[in-house]
Amino acid sequence: MALLLDTLGDRVLLGEAIPESCFSDWTGHAACRPLALVRPTSSEEVSRLLRLCHEHRRAVVPQGGMTGLAGAAVPNADSVAVSLSRFTGVESVDRDAATLTVRAGTTLEAVQNAAREAGFRYPVDFGARGSCHIGGTIATNAGGHGVIRHGMTRDQVLGLEVVLADGRILDLMNSMIKNNTGYDLKHCFIGAEGTLGIITRAVLRMAPPQGETHTLLCGLPNYKAAVALLHRLRGAGLALEAFEVMWQDFYTMSCDWRDSQPPLPTSHAIYVLCEAEGDANHLETALEAAIETGEVADAVLASNIPQAQALWAIREATGEFPLKLAPINFDISLPIPTIGDFVEAAGEMLQQRWTGISIVNFGHIGDSNLHLTVDGRSLAEDAPETHHAIEAEIYRLVGEYHGSISAEHGIGLLKRDFLHHSVRPEAMDVMRALKHTLDPNDILNPGKLLN
Repeated sequence: MALLLDTLGDRVLLGEAIPESCFSDWTGHAACRPLALVRPTSSEEVSRLLRLCHEHRRAVVPQGGMTGLAGAAVPNADSVAVSLSRFTGVESVDRDAATLTVRAGTTLEAVQNAAREAGFRYPVDFGARGSCHIGGTIATNAGGHGVIRHGMTRDQVLGLEVVLADGRILDLMNSMIKNNTGYDLKHCFIGAEGTLGIITRAVLRMAPPQGETHTLLCGLPNYKAAVALLHRLRGAGLALEAFEVMWQDFYTMSCDWRDSQPPLPTSHAIYVLCEAEGDANHLETALEAAIETGEVADAVLASNIPQAQALWAIREATGEFPLKLAPINFDISLPIPTIGDFVEAAGEMLQQRWTGISIVNFGHIGDSNLHLTVDGRSLAEDAPETHHAIEAEIYRLVGEYHGSISAEHGIGLLKRDFLHHSVRPEAMDVMRALKHTLDPNDILNPGKLLN
């Protein structure tokens, strides 16, 4: 540690000075104090750190806001954790090009505010906006409920600056939408979870400000009707900002927790919470047609912002899962037509093996994303082994349905052993070859994403 202190001085924290917030992410998985925590304030300091660790073959674990849900930022006792929490700020805003340049330690909320002040918006959004770092959202290719219209974080990134394992600073800070000059190397690092390099700066795209938006909650008879409603709304001249599907189990549980009169009865099989931008007449016409055909059994349209917030509060019950459940969470993607069948098959499989198990389902089905949560409180068997067995069965079923074991949360430690269900051996070989080329000493987040 003497060399580290000599190189980076007061940027280095050791022992009891390292805050517990760096021990694990939101999962609490395998919490551990790292050997050291380094908080650089520039790309050059990150470069000096990695050059030193590369030379001495010391593992480095990049950390953002520690809001991840896959264990990608969890350190071990022999590793050096590196946080860019002191390398923050929006460096520039280009209104003509609708881009902004930002340092990796800046929070998502700060990026959103900067875009708003410039007359635009940064469309990636989710609950951890005030804590997560923009570099972490890029490294994990974060999603959120706006993906149906704007795409994942990958779709918002024009350029990156990345520090490689040996300390080289890779300048990929492109700011142009059209730039067809060979390999687009930035995509190697987006979603790589810090295993190929540490992202230090980024050029991000901004979207136009949101226009008139309407929030609608519908009760539907089945999943097929939800898909039909999705097609109908897309064809009605509306821009869908969100299309959230809640199965009856989720909706009933959330309404019970709220201890207030549900906006719709809890008797429907499926509930859709939709946020759409466009002419209200187009939405009302589409809704009337959906009711006439039986796609929608009942609906409520928010007439003001507080009503819209109240409808969204039902969907956002997921924030209470850690407090009121012992959640085993699954973040998966499946072909849209098969999501309903998967929910039924997964439920039957789990109930047969673990009688009385409690399950809730919800998702952003417009972008193929299903979230399935098992309440571990109902499991009488030994928790760790049972937890792993449930994961193995669900991910096996995902493979059978040709889906993805991770839609938006990444792989990290928690899904690494199941990656083969979604990535074929030939692709795994290429991923390992890329890792070895860019990080031959395997110092960058070793053991994450790949075995």
